[in-house]
Amino acid sequence: MALGVRLLLLLALWTLVVSARSLREAGDGGWWRPGPGAPAAVAEEERCTVERRADLSYAEFVQHYAFSRPVILQGLTDNSRFRDLCSRQRLLALFGDSVVRLSTANTYSYQKVDLPFQEYVEQMLHPQDPFSMGNDTLYFFGDNNFTEWASLFRHYSPPPFSLLGTIPAYSFGIAGAGSGVPFHWHGPGFSEVIYGRKRWFLYPPAKTPEFHPNKTTLAWLRDTYPALALSARPLECTIHAGEVLYFPDRWWHATLNLDTSVFISTFLS
Repeated sequence: MALGVRLLLLLALWTLVVSARSLREAGDGGWWRPGPGAPAAVAEEERCTVERRADLSYAEFVQHYAFSRPVILQGLTDNSRFRDLCSRQRLLALFGDSVVRLSTANTYSYQKVDLPFQEYVEQMLHPQDPFSMGNDTLYFFGDNNFTEWASLFRHYSPPPFSLLGTIPAYSFGIAGAGSGVPFHWHGPGFSEVIYGRKRWFLYPPAKTPEFHPNKTTLAWLRDTYPALALSARPLECTIHAGEVLYFPDRWWHATLNLDTSVFISTFLS
């Protein structure tokens, strides 16, 4: 084969590789990172049991969901600018030296650890060890320094629905595949996935789930979930990038990141 033809073929192959990489990074913001010791693939639920609404009015939200059941909202806001700023490259450039506070991934999250954001991303953002306990797993979610991160949060458009007498507060996070927070409850709120996928499990206030507060959601899904009768299973669904889950006051919920995920919640407190 002539040298010129071989060079052209190599150039074409390189272009395809670069294009594929660029497309993947555009789709996942550069957050996809395979690693050794990753847990077995965590599947999405077989059937989403949380309603999705793309055309919900505020009156319908208050009447049918705000005080009674979760709902997944689609297309209410355009956060494409915020999404661009949340790519791995951009966040490291803007906040790599910023100190972030990590919490343990158990129900009560008593332990807190502070470290530079770049160190968390480059050294700790790995797939969940399926056999580790919640108090041994550090998770970046909440405890945000709103003054230091204001240049990012000002570009976020929260869902346009509010509840009388509440004040919204943001909680931003990034976590590896297989990580999540076990069952807990608090006031109402919204949770939007920016990159990745997040699987949710939800029970109404009157139905306390069967769980151990120091076992991870991954362990609960492996050990407890399969033995639950269909009538005892939670509402569940996987939230994809650009979707927003609303959960009412005092609803039990647990989360499980199916990919390296970037997400932000708006708590109505």
